[in-house]
This record gives sequence, structure tokens and C-alpha cells, in this order.
Amino acid sequence: MSAGMKIGEVAKATGLTTKTIRYYEEVELLPEPERTDSGYRVYGDEAVSRLKFITKGRRLGLSLAEIGTVLELHGQTNYPCPHVLALLDRKLAEIESVLADLNSFRDELGRLRESSAKRLDEVPEGEVVCSIIERGIHHEGELALAWLEGRNLTGSR
Repeated sequence: MSAGMKIGEVAKATGLTTKTIRYYEEVELLPEPERTDSGYRVYGDEAVSRLKFITKGRRLGLSLAEIGTVLELHGQTNYPCPHVLALLDRKLAEIESVLADLNSFRDELGRLRESSAKRLDEVPEGEVVCSIIERGIHHEGELALAWLEGRNLTGSR
């Protein structure tokens, strides 16, 4: 077996954790490496390149499944860039939708804040904790907040 890098060295070279590298192996984004006689994983330069590619794909907002599809197309000697372009188009459409939700939410919060500021003295003391919160926000605002918090209320984004 030729000399290669152990997982810690690959982690250092890629900026990933060893746990992430093992996970990428588990989900088959990274081929299982060779092992030394004592069982240590040994990686070559191709593994480092592939891990850097995966990291760059993640930075573009691609899911691991989407990156896997790109790698699979490449492995079949297909040119994956048209597929990536379609993925980016979809991501842009999703971002436009989120921005519309955020703009709607911003406007809604502005209206709520303006109307609430005018009625601060009108709320009978003791009836509610805070009428501003109890009046709440509409569904679009919830979607925007969920996006901001990294949650997903609809299951569609």
C-alpha cells in the first residue's frame, strides 16, 4: 500500500471534522478508503479533492443528496454542469420566495408596531399579558421567522 494520509491529516487539509469525513463515507459521498494493517483509514489526494468539492457545493446551498447526484453524474462520465445549473435555478427561486416572505413579514411587523404604539394606553391593565404578542403575526410571518431560525414549518423548503 502506498503512503497516504490518515483521517486527522485529511480533516486538517479540508477543514472538516473526522466525524464529518466518516459520515460522508457512510452516505457514500466519499468512497471507503483503504486501511492499514492496523485498521487505520488511509486517504489519497483524490479524497481531499472530493471533500473540498463537497464543501464548495454545500456553500452554494446544495444538499448532500444534490451533491451526491452531481458526483454520480460525473462518475458516469456525464457532464454535470447543466444539472448544477438547474439546481442553482431552483435555489434562486427558493430564495426569491423566502425574500418575498421576509418582505411581507417586515411590512406586517411594521404595521403591527405602528398600530400597537398608538394603542398602548387603550389596553386595560391585567386583561392580557401583552396584546401586541397576542395579536400575533400571519402565516407568512411564521414562514419567514422559521427560515430565519433555520427551522422548516411547511416541510416544502
